[in-house]
Amino acid sequence: MADTTPAHAVERLNSIRESIDNIDAALVHLLAERFKFTQSVGVLKADAGMPPSDPEREKVQIRRLRALAAESHLDPAFAEKFLNFIVAEVIHHHERIASGDEIVP
Repeated sequence: MADTTPAHAVERLNSIRESIDNIDAALVHLLAERFKFTQSVGVLKADAGMPPSDPEREKVQIRRLRALAAESHLDPAFAEKFLNFIVAEVIHHHERIASGDEIVP
């Protein structure tokens, strides 16, 4: 069976996918930068004997991110899930830093 997809549709699809790929790359780089800073926070907290998590800060950040999401026409519930995933990973790193299991360069 021959492909009857119009060439212009395939070309447009490839262009959109290239943009998506570029955004994905930017997200990875931004997350890497974010985790560099959160590792520094983890070291400071460990050195000062502070707990790995800060529930009040997390609540403020969730409210802030949900508002930003709504302003950007992104589902606030999705934004909150995304932030919760990141925060859980950050807390895990902070716990490992405090226990000496994670070495931060």
